[in-house]
Amino acid sequence: MISLAPYIAHPSKPVNLKKWSTSKTGKFTHKSETKAIRDQNIEHLRELQDKLYALDRYSLLIIFQALDAGGKDSTIKHVMSGVNPQGCQVFSFKKPSAKELDHDFLWRTYQAMPERGRIGIFNRSYYEEVLVTRVHPEIIIGQNIPGIRNLSDISKEFWQNRYRSINEMEQHLVRNGTVILKFFLHLSKEEQKKRFLKRIHRPDKNWKFTMSDIQEREHWDAYQKAFAQAITHTSTEVAPWYIIPADHKWFIRTIVGEIIVRKLRSLNLHYPIVTPQKRENIEKARILLENNPDS
Repeated sequence: MISLAPYIAHPSKPVNLKKWSTSKTGKFTHKSETKAIRDQNIEHLRELQDKLYALDRYSLLIIFQALDAGGKDSTIKHVMSGVNPQGCQVFSFKKPSAKELDHDFLWRTYQAMPERGRIGIFNRSYYEEVLVTRVHPEIIIGQNIPGIRNLSDISKEFWQNRYRSINEMEQHLVRNGTVILKFFLHLSKEEQKKRFLKRIHRPDKNWKFTMSDIQEREHWDAYQKAFAQAITHTSTEVAPWYIIPADHKWFIRTIVGEIIVRKLRSLNLHYPIVTPQKRENIEKARILLENNPDS
Protein backbone atom coordinates (compact mmCIF):
# COMPACT_ATOMS: atom_id res chain seq x y z
CA MET A 1 0.00 0.00 0.00
CA ILE A 2 1.37 3.39 -1.01
CA SER A 3 1.20 6.04 1.72
CA LEU A 4 -0.23 9.28 0.34
CA ALA A 5 0.20 11.30 3.54
CA PRO A 6 3.69 12.64 2.63
CA TYR A 7 2.25 14.41 -0.42
CA ILE A 8 -0.62 16.30 1.22
CA ALA A 9 -0.17 19.99 2.01
CA HIS A 10 -2.01 20.19 5.31
CA PRO A 11 -4.48 23.07 5.65
CA SER A 12 -3.30 26.12 7.61
CA LYS A 13 0.28 24.85 7.69
CA PRO A 14 2.73 27.17 5.87
CA VAL A 15 4.44 25.55 2.89
CA ASN A 16 8.17 25.91 2.32
CA LEU A 17 8.89 24.19 -0.99
CA LYS A 18 12.59 23.87 -0.15
CA LYS A 19 11.55 21.27 2.41
CA TRP A 20 9.56 19.26 -0.13
CA SER A 21 11.56 16.81 -2.24
CA THR A 22 11.44 16.94 -6.03
CA SER A 23 13.13 13.57 -6.50
CA LYS A 24 12.17 11.12 -3.74
CA THR A 25 10.20 8.12 -4.96
CA GLY A 26 9.09 6.57 -1.69
CA LYS A 27 9.82 2.86 -1.39
CA PHE A 28 10.39 2.52 -5.14
CA THR A 29 13.79 2.75 -6.84
CA HIS A 30 12.89 2.09 -10.49
CA LYS A 31 9.90 2.62 -12.73
CA SER A 32 9.64 -1.13 -13.39
CA GLU A 33 8.57 -1.58 -9.77
CA THR A 34 5.49 0.56 -10.32
CA LYS A 35 4.38 -0.69 -13.74
CA ALA A 36 1.81 -3.10 -12.30
CA ILE A 37 0.40 -0.35 -10.06
CA ARG A 38 0.13 2.09 -12.95
CA ASP A 39 -1.51 -0.46 -15.21
CA GLN A 40 -3.98 -1.49 -12.50
CA ASN A 41 -4.93 2.10 -11.78
CA ILE A 42 -5.60 2.75 -15.47
CA GLU A 43 -7.99 -0.22 -15.47
CA HIS A 44 -9.58 0.75 -12.13
CA LEU A 45 -10.10 4.30 -13.37
CA ARG A 46 -11.82 2.97 -16.49
CA GLU A 47 -14.32 1.06 -14.33
CA LEU A 48 -14.85 3.89 -11.85
CA GLN A 49 -15.40 6.46 -14.57
CA ASP A 50 -18.10 4.27 -16.11
CA LYS A 51 -19.95 4.21 -12.78
CA LEU A 52 -19.38 7.96 -12.26
CA TYR A 53 -20.95 8.65 -15.64
CA ALA A 54 -23.85 6.27 -15.14
CA LEU A 55 -24.69 7.48 -11.62
CA ASP A 56 -24.62 11.15 -12.74
CA ARG A 57 -24.38 12.43 -9.17
CA TYR A 58 -20.78 13.61 -8.77
CA SER A 59 -18.25 15.31 -11.01
CA LEU A 60 -14.47 15.20 -10.65
CA LEU A 61 -12.26 18.25 -11.23
CA ILE A 62 -8.54 17.52 -11.51
CA ILE A 63 -6.18 20.51 -11.47
CA PHE A 64 -2.55 20.34 -12.57
CA GLN A 65 -0.18 23.18 -11.82
CA ALA A 66 3.57 23.16 -12.43
CA LEU A 67 6.41 25.13 -13.89
CA ASP A 68 7.17 24.64 -17.58
CA ALA A 69 8.30 21.05 -18.35
CA GLY A 70 6.83 19.88 -15.05
CA GLY A 71 5.16 16.86 -16.65
CA LYS A 72 1.52 17.96 -16.78
CA ASP A 73 0.82 16.90 -20.37
CA SER A 74 2.47 13.48 -20.14
CA THR A 75 0.80 12.74 -16.80
CA ILE A 76 -2.64 13.51 -18.20
CA LYS A 77 -1.91 11.43 -21.31
CA HIS A 78 -0.76 8.40 -19.32
CA VAL A 79 -3.07 8.39 -16.28
CA MET A 80 -6.20 9.06 -18.32
CA SER A 81 -5.29 6.70 -21.18
CA GLY A 82 -8.08 4.25 -20.29
CA VAL A 83 -10.83 6.82 -19.82
CA ASN A 84 -13.79 7.03 -22.19
CA PRO A 85 -13.45 10.39 -24.03
CA GLN A 86 -17.25 10.91 -23.76
CA GLY A 87 -16.92 11.28 -20.00
CA CYS A 88 -13.80 13.40 -19.83
CA GLN A 89 -12.82 16.90 -20.92
CA VAL A 90 -9.41 18.61 -20.78
CA PHE A 91 -8.91 22.37 -20.78
CA SER A 92 -5.59 24.17 -21.12
CA PHE A 93 -5.89 27.80 -20.11
CA LYS A 94 -3.72 30.29 -21.96
CA LYS A 95 -3.64 34.09 -21.94
CA PRO A 96 -7.16 35.48 -21.22
CA SER A 97 -9.11 36.90 -24.15
CA ALA A 98 -10.61 40.39 -24.19
CA LYS A 99 -14.03 38.91 -23.40
CA GLU A 100 -12.63 36.95 -20.46
CA LEU A 101 -10.92 40.05 -19.09
CA ASP A 102 -14.30 41.77 -18.98
CA HIS A 103 -15.32 39.31 -16.24
CA ASP A 104 -13.89 38.42 -12.84
CA PHE A 105 -10.79 36.20 -12.78
CA LEU A 106 -12.76 33.01 -12.00
CA TRP A 107 -15.34 33.41 -14.75
CA ARG A 108 -13.55 31.76 -17.66
CA THR A 109 -12.67 28.63 -15.74
CA TYR A 110 -16.10 28.38 -14.12
CA GLN A 111 -17.57 28.04 -17.61
CA ALA A 112 -15.47 24.91 -18.07
CA MET A 113 -16.37 23.09 -14.85
CA PRO A 114 -17.29 19.42 -15.44
CA GLU A 115 -20.93 18.40 -15.53
CA ARG A 116 -22.24 15.74 -13.16
CA GLY A 117 -20.94 12.35 -14.20
CA ARG A 118 -17.89 13.74 -15.94
CA ILE A 119 -14.19 14.22 -15.25
CA GLY A 120 -12.79 17.67 -15.97
CA ILE A 121 -9.04 18.24 -16.18
CA PHE A 122 -7.52 21.70 -15.96
CA ASN A 123 -4.02 21.88 -17.41
CA ARG A 124 -3.26 25.13 -15.57
CA SER A 125 -6.29 26.84 -14.09
CA TYR A 126 -7.63 29.83 -12.18
CA TYR A 127 -4.55 29.44 -9.99
CA GLU A 128 -2.58 31.17 -12.73
CA GLU A 129 -4.21 34.34 -11.39
CA VAL A 130 -2.28 34.00 -8.13
CA LEU A 131 0.87 32.58 -9.73
CA VAL A 132 1.80 34.26 -13.02
CA THR A 133 0.16 37.50 -11.92
CA ARG A 134 2.03 37.34 -8.61
CA VAL A 135 5.34 37.09 -10.46
CA HIS A 136 4.26 39.63 -13.10
CA PRO A 137 1.89 41.98 -11.23
CA GLU A 138 1.86 44.36 -14.19
CA ILE A 139 -0.66 41.94 -15.73
CA ILE A 140 -3.16 42.99 -13.05
CA ILE A 141 -3.01 46.59 -14.26
CA GLY A 142 -4.47 45.49 -17.59
CA GLN A 143 -7.46 43.75 -15.97
CA ASN A 144 -9.38 46.99 -15.32
CA ILE A 145 -10.07 46.13 -11.70
CA PRO A 146 -11.63 48.99 -9.70
CA GLY A 147 -9.07 50.72 -7.50
CA ILE A 148 -6.07 49.14 -9.25
CA ARG A 149 -4.32 51.74 -11.39
CA ASN A 150 -0.66 51.10 -10.66
CA LEU A 151 1.54 48.52 -8.95
CA SER A 152 1.39 50.27 -5.59
CA ASP A 153 -2.37 49.59 -5.50
CA ILE A 154 -1.78 45.82 -5.46
CA SER A 155 -1.62 45.18 -1.74
CA LYS A 156 -1.26 42.06 0.40
CA GLU A 157 -5.01 42.29 0.97
CA PHE A 158 -5.58 42.04 -2.80
CA TRP A 159 -3.92 38.61 -2.89
CA GLN A 160 -5.67 37.48 0.28
CA ASN A 161 -8.99 38.35 -1.33
CA ARG A 162 -8.13 36.27 -4.39
CA TYR A 163 -7.23 33.28 -2.22
CA ARG A 164 -10.50 33.75 -0.34
CA SER A 165 -12.49 33.86 -3.59
CA ILE A 166 -10.86 30.63 -4.74
CA ASN A 167 -11.56 28.87 -1.45
CA GLU A 168 -15.17 30.00 -1.40
CA MET A 169 -15.74 28.84 -4.99
CA GLU A 170 -14.17 25.45 -4.31
CA GLN A 171 -16.26 25.01 -1.17
CA HIS A 172 -19.38 25.82 -3.21
CA LEU A 173 -18.40 23.28 -5.87
CA VAL A 174 -17.76 20.54 -3.29
CA ARG A 175 -21.10 21.21 -1.57
CA ASN A 176 -22.78 20.64 -4.92
CA GLY A 177 -21.10 17.36 -5.79
CA THR A 178 -17.81 18.28 -7.44
CA VAL A 179 -14.80 16.42 -6.07
CA ILE A 180 -11.62 18.48 -6.44
CA LEU A 181 -8.09 17.06 -6.70
CA LYS A 182 -5.25 19.58 -6.98
CA PHE A 183 -1.75 18.50 -7.99
CA PHE A 184 1.37 20.64 -7.87
CA LEU A 185 4.12 18.84 -9.78
CA HIS A 186 7.24 19.91 -7.88
CA LEU A 187 10.16 20.03 -10.32
CA SER A 188 13.81 20.85 -9.62
CA LYS A 189 15.59 23.54 -11.59
CA GLU A 190 18.20 21.01 -12.73
CA GLU A 191 15.59 18.61 -14.10
CA GLN A 192 13.78 21.45 -15.87
CA LYS A 193 17.04 22.32 -17.64
CA LYS A 194 17.44 18.70 -18.79
CA ARG A 195 13.90 18.64 -20.17
CA PHE A 196 14.36 21.96 -21.97
CA LEU A 197 17.56 20.67 -23.59
CA LYS A 198 15.70 17.54 -24.65
CA ARG A 199 13.11 19.70 -26.36
CA ILE A 200 15.92 21.53 -28.17
CA HIS A 201 17.95 18.49 -29.23
CA ARG A 202 15.05 16.27 -30.34
CA PRO A 203 13.27 17.39 -33.53
CA ASP A 204 10.04 15.72 -32.42
CA LYS A 205 10.12 17.85 -29.25
CA ASN A 206 11.04 21.18 -30.88
CA TRP A 207 7.42 22.22 -31.17
CA LYS A 208 7.10 22.31 -27.38
CA PHE A 209 9.96 24.76 -26.93
CA THR A 210 9.46 28.52 -26.72
CA MET A 211 11.80 31.31 -25.71
CA SER A 212 9.26 32.36 -23.08
CA ASP A 213 10.14 29.13 -21.25
CA ILE A 214 13.69 30.39 -20.82
CA GLN A 215 12.53 33.89 -19.93
CA GLU A 216 10.23 32.60 -17.21
CA ARG A 217 13.03 30.41 -15.85
CA GLU A 218 14.78 33.64 -14.86
CA HIS A 219 11.98 34.13 -12.32
CA TRP A 220 12.44 30.71 -10.70
CA ASP A 221 12.66 31.94 -7.11
CA ALA A 222 9.67 34.23 -7.52
CA TYR A 223 7.59 31.35 -8.86
CA GLN A 224 8.64 29.09 -6.00
CA LYS A 225 7.45 31.75 -3.57
CA ALA A 226 4.18 32.28 -5.46
CA PHE A 227 3.43 28.54 -5.51
CA ALA A 228 4.22 28.23 -1.80
CA GLN A 229 1.91 31.13 -0.95
CA ALA A 230 -0.92 29.83 -3.12
CA ILE A 231 -0.71 26.32 -1.70
CA THR A 232 -0.47 27.61 1.87
CA HIS A 233 -3.61 29.72 1.51
CA THR A 234 -5.76 27.38 -0.61
CA SER A 235 -5.03 23.88 0.67
CA THR A 236 -8.24 23.20 2.55
CA GLU A 237 -10.00 20.24 4.15
CA VAL A 238 -12.40 19.97 1.21
CA ALA A 239 -9.81 20.61 -1.51
CA PRO A 240 -6.24 19.94 -0.32
CA TRP A 241 -3.16 20.30 -2.49
CA TYR A 242 -0.96 17.31 -3.28
CA ILE A 243 2.70 18.22 -3.79
CA ILE A 244 4.14 15.52 -6.06
CA PRO A 245 7.91 15.06 -6.60
CA ALA A 246 8.22 15.60 -10.36
CA ASP A 247 11.82 14.79 -11.29
CA HIS A 248 10.76 11.25 -12.28
CA LYS A 249 7.74 11.15 -14.58
CA TRP A 250 6.99 7.50 -13.81
CA PHE A 251 6.61 8.39 -10.14
CA ILE A 252 4.24 11.28 -10.92
CA ARG A 253 2.04 8.90 -12.89
CA THR A 254 2.10 6.31 -10.13
CA ILE A 255 1.08 8.68 -7.33
CA VAL A 256 -1.42 10.74 -9.31
CA GLY A 257 -3.17 7.62 -10.59
CA GLU A 258 -3.29 6.16 -7.08
CA ILE A 259 -4.79 9.34 -5.61
CA ILE A 260 -7.49 9.61 -8.28
CA VAL A 261 -8.52 5.97 -7.94
CA ARG A 262 -8.67 6.10 -4.14
CA LYS A 263 -10.73 9.29 -4.18
CA LEU A 264 -13.27 7.87 -6.63
CA ARG A 265 -13.51 4.65 -4.63
CA SER A 266 -14.30 6.68 -1.51
CA LEU A 267 -17.50 7.89 -3.22
CA ASN A 268 -18.95 4.34 -3.23
CA LEU A 269 -19.90 4.69 -6.87
CA HIS A 270 -22.37 2.19 -8.31
CA TYR A 271 -24.61 1.77 -11.30
CA PRO A 272 -28.08 3.34 -10.87
CA ILE A 273 -30.62 1.10 -9.15
CA VAL A 274 -33.32 0.05 -11.60
CA THR A 275 -36.84 0.86 -10.41
CA PRO A 276 -39.54 -1.85 -10.39
CA GLN A 277 -41.34 -0.06 -13.24
CA LYS A 278 -38.23 0.04 -15.39
CA ARG A 279 -37.41 -3.58 -14.60
CA GLU A 280 -40.93 -4.51 -15.71
CA ASN A 281 -40.40 -2.58 -18.95
CA ILE A 282 -37.09 -4.37 -19.50
CA GLU A 283 -38.79 -7.73 -19.07
CA LYS A 284 -41.53 -6.74 -21.55
CA ALA A 285 -38.85 -5.69 -24.04
CA ARG A 286 -37.05 -9.00 -23.60
CA ILE A 287 -40.20 -10.97 -24.28
CA LEU A 288 -41.04 -8.91 -27.38
CA LEU A 289 -37.54 -9.29 -28.80
CA GLU A 290 -37.32 -13.02 -28.15
CA ASN A 291 -40.82 -13.83 -29.43
CA ASN A 292 -40.59 -11.67 -32.53
CA PRO A 293 -37.51 -12.77 -34.50
CA ASP A 294 -36.28 -10.50 -37.26
CA SER A 295 -37.95 -11.19 -40.61
